[in-house]
Amino acid sequence: MNDYRGKHISSAPWVSSAPSYRGRHRIRNRRHRKWYILVLVLVLLMLAWPLIEARLLTTERVQLKADQLPAEANNLKIVYLSDIHYGFWFSDADLNRLVARINSLRPDLVLFGGDYATDHQTAVEFFKKLRNGEKIRSRYGTYGVVGETDRGESNFDLEELTETMANADVEPLVNRAVPVHIGAAKIYIAGLDDVIAGKPDLKAVSRSVSASDYVILMSHNPSVIPDAQLAKDSSGNLGWFDLGLFGHTHGGQMLFFSSFLAISDDVPERYKGGWLKENRVDLLVSRGVGTSVFPGRLFCFPQIHYIEVSY
Repeated sequence: MNDYRGKHISSAPWVSSAPSYRGRHRIRNRRHRKWYILVLVLVLLMLAWPLIEARLLTTERVQLKADQLPAEANNLKIVYLSDIHYGFWFSDADLNRLVARINSLRPDLVLFGGDYATDHQTAVEFFKKLRNGEKIRSRYGTYGVVGETDRGESNFDLEELTETMANADVEPLVNRAVPVHIGAAKIYIAGLDDVIAGKPDLKAVSRSVSASDYVILMSHNPSVIPDAQLAKDSSGNLGWFDLGLFGHTHGGQMLFFSSFLAISDDVPERYKGGWLKENRVDLLVSRGVGTSVFPGRLFCFPQIHYIEVSY
C-alpha cells in the first residue's frame, strides 16, 4: 500500500502540482503602486502649481510708436509695475529681487501703478523699506499713483503715505500732472486718485496739459478709462493723453476661478487685462506683481513691463 502511494504522490515538500501565481501578483501590485505614486505626484503638483506660478515674475517687452513724443525723448525706456502687495506673501527679500530686476533693465522712467501692500500701514512700511534698501535707478525719476489698499481712511493717512513715497524718491501723483524734462523738451506724467478709496479729479488733471504734449496717464483702477477718454485738455480738445497705464485687476489672477476671487468686479470686462488701442491711445491693464485674496496664480503669470516708446 505504501509502495502504491509513493508511485503517485511525492513525499518531497518542495514539489507541487498546483501552478503558482504569486510572482505575477507581485509584479501587478508593483505596477499599480507606481501608478498610484504618479497620480499622487500629479495631484500634489496641480495643488502646488498656483503657489509656484505666483513666484515666476515675467518681463513683458513692448515697443510703441508715438507721434507726440519729442525727438529728445526718442526710444524712451519705461518700466511699469503695479499691485506688488508687499506683506506676508511678498517679503523683504522679494522686494530686493524686484528692485534688482527693475535696475537690470536700465530704465529712463519707473512708474508704479498702486496697491503697494495689503493695507495703508504696510504700504508706508513698503516705502520705508524701499528708502533704506537698494535704490531704484532711473534716468528721469520714479513716479507712482495710489491704490485702494494704500490710501487709508483719512487725509492724514494720505499725507503720511505721499510723504513716505517722496522720502523714498518716488514722486506721488494724486490728481496732478508733472513735467519730465528731457533735454530741451518735456513730457508729462499724470496720476489720478484711486476710484474706490479716493476722489479722482479728471478735469483738473486733463486741463493741466495740452493734447500737443506727450502725456502718460496713470490710474490704479482702469474703470476710469471711458471718462478719461471724454475729458478735455487746457484748450478744450479731446485726446489729451497718449499712453494709459493701469492695474487693479491682476488679469483675473486665477484662470477659471477669477469670479470666485472677485478682485475686480467693479471693472468692465473690456478692461480686465492686457493691451488695448482706443482712439489712437495705447492702454495697458497689467496683471501685476503680487496676489490678493489667495496667494496663487493660474495661467496668469505676474509681470512687469518694459515699454520702449519711439516717434
